[in-house]
Amino acid sequence: MSKLILTVDDSASMRMLLKTSLSQQGFRIEGATDGVHGLERMHEVNPDLLITDINMPRMDGFELIEAVRALPQFRGTPILVLSTEFSDDKKARARSAGATGWITKPFEATKLGAAVRRVCP
Repeated sequence: MSKLILTVDDSASMRMLLKTSLSQQGFRIEGATDGVHGLERMHEVNPDLLITDINMPRMDGFELIEAVRALPQFRGTPILVLSTEFSDDKKARARSAGATGWITKPFEATKLGAAVRRVCP
């Protein structure tokens, strides 16, 4: 069974790009529009991996990571941050919140796929 990935990004075009790119590499993709929606979708689809943006309305990526990590059933779920941000401060904050890794936008499909397979074998 292929791995199920939940992508959380407030940009519809980015969600579509992720879905297209990762589906072609054999992954199943579900999407959410922001952190609040992403947290709801975590419960609905129980993904093997969460990929989240940082800058989103209602609940940002840092808050989403913290909320996911607070739930026992998702403590071991890998979380990749996919963001245009790349400062060491933001990366350190994401790591301390519980993120597994960080990918900078724009991404290369092959590198994204490799990162996904590395954290979610």
